Amino acid sequence: MKNIPFSGPRLWDSLMEMARIGGTAKGGNNRQTLTDLDSEGRHLLQRWAEAAGCTMAVDRVGNMMLTRPGRDPSRKPVAFGSHLDTQPTGGKFDGVLGVLAGLEVLRAVHEAGIETEAPLMLINWTNEEGARFAPPMMGSGAAMGIFTEDEVLAKQDPEGHVFGAELARIGWKGDADPAALRDIGAYLELHIEQGKLLEDAGKDVGVVTHALAQNWLEVTIEGEEAHGGSPMAGRRDAMMAAAPLIAAIEEIALASVTPQGDPGRATVGRLTVYPDSRNIAPSRIWFSIDTRHHDPELLALMAAEIRARATAIAAQRGVAICVEDFWYSPATPFDPALVGRVRDAAQRLGYSHMDMPTGIGHDAVYVARRVPTTMIFCPCHGGISHNEAESITPAWAEAGMRVLADAVLATAGIAKD
Repeated sequence: MKNIPFSGPRLWDSLMEMARIGGTAKGGNNRQTLTDLDSEGRHLLQRWAEAAGCTMAVDRVGNMMLTRPGRDPSRKPVAFGSHLDTQPTGGKFDGVLGVLAGLEVLRAVHEAGIETEAPLMLINWTNEEGARFAPPMMGSGAAMGIFTEDEVLAKQDPEGHVFGAELARIGWKGDADPAALRDIGAYLELHIEQGKLLEDAGKDVGVVTHALAQNWLEVTIEGEEAHGGSPMAGRRDAMMAAAPLIAAIEEIALASVTPQGDPGRATVGRLTVYPDSRNIAPSRIWFSIDTRHHDPELLALMAAEIRARATAIAAQRGVAICVEDFWYSPATPFDPALVGRVRDAAQRLGYSHMDMPTGIGHDAVYVARRVPTTMIFCPCHGGISHNEAESITPAWAEAGMRVLADAVLATAGIAKD
């Protein structure tokens, strides 16, 4: 490891160069999946990786696999990576850090002329964010059998654009079978924390042990339109039913506490109003609910309590409320051997570290259902993410990259003469 020229400054320069593609006026990024900007970012990654001795394959849902061969072709590849797509008002580091830190591993190994026993594979997963096409993590989900290919390719964005057509339009629909990625030997993903536990604790690296369970719901409230000047009595105002239910969702999450003192997490992130007029009491409200918890049983109880509150509010307000399941991801442990390898790498390299879960969905969470997997977290200032103000330091980025490199090479093995 001492003779491998890993470069923190080169990693940082790569992050800043990628950030120019889809850069926003406030210093963030808008490089949403399957857009022309996404294609531009993919081409840049391809040029960089091929210059580092890699060959590229692209599968039928657009996942990019950039591979450096190993000495033993019978060994399964050791894979690492993340995603290049961003939120509409995203930052420079969410997902991108994991991809470009993996690129730096490949560059340094290539420059040192080192041969690994197992092949090394850098993956850029398609549509991790789910901002344009929902749900998130479609590329890894299709690869791991969570979604069918046909299901993914048929998804539409809010403007009616079809996933498969957009993938072909930007030139990134490949012919490789996504299911082949179930046969990789291991997967490691570096990502910004998207929280501030590491920053508050003064730690350089997070050793991610597991992922929280997640349950996403959708709520539709049907009432009756009324003129804004009509008497309040007797109204069946869908908005006035939505308001107490949304407030109850926060209350339910905070009250769902484990014996260790960890509460649930709940977010209402999208809401639509019909007919959406200033002087009409709405007849229809739709909103999303994102719930997460350390304890799957408490997560299920949160959903049950939300439904119970919805029933009570519907009766009180004279409206109909439907709460439907949208997406579920179970609590997911990461591979103990890989977790230990990351922990050992941080210790050996002299970085302060702590064990922690991820409360956020990542491609690694889906991959972990089929392949030995773990994650590494890098601190981010104030825990701010999915925001143009997202910020990390070059030192944090380099620490995460070096721990990733150490764990990857320990897993792949360095060939001996």
